[in-house]
Amino acid sequence: MIKEYKQNSTSKILNIINNASLKYKGIIPNDCWKEPYMSEQELLNEFSEGVCMYGYHQNDKLIGVIGVQKVKDVILIRHAYTLSCYQNRGAGSALVEYLLKKSQDSRLLVGTWKDATWAIQFYQKFGFILHTKEETILLLKKYWKIPTKQIENSVVLEKF
Repeated sequence: MIKEYKQNSTSKILNIINNASLKYKGIIPNDCWKEPYMSEQELLNEFSEGVCMYGYHQNDKLIGVIGVQKVKDVILIRHAYTLSCYQNRGAGSALVEYLLKKSQDSRLLVGTWKDATWAIQFYQKFGFILHTKEETILLLKKYWKIPTKQIENSVVLEKF
């Protein structure tokens, strides 16, 4: 089951994000890593900037989350994570499929770390196309608010 989550569920959402993000430790540059990966204030800021969060439940337990944010003429996929002990069991796929159905007529973009090959491959299996480095830089500067160091170490994929 998938349902929308509001900011009164920040602790549940943060539990998933901060658990699953540990997979990125050592993959992303050390000066871009912090623990916890996302603070409560950062998540509250995301909600105030229009991010909508959806959660996937298994046996009445929230095990995965994914966010979307309308920015200008696109929809960004934001903060897609599944609890580490539930990864590779379909929760992430169900969340992406849900968003694809919900956003059929929209241009979808997702950014991730360039060395997170598993994340890139995950989105490619849903038909997302990896942008070139030059296109990635332009898209990240146009649609995201992230530091230069993160831009230098990220990629953008798009579902046309």
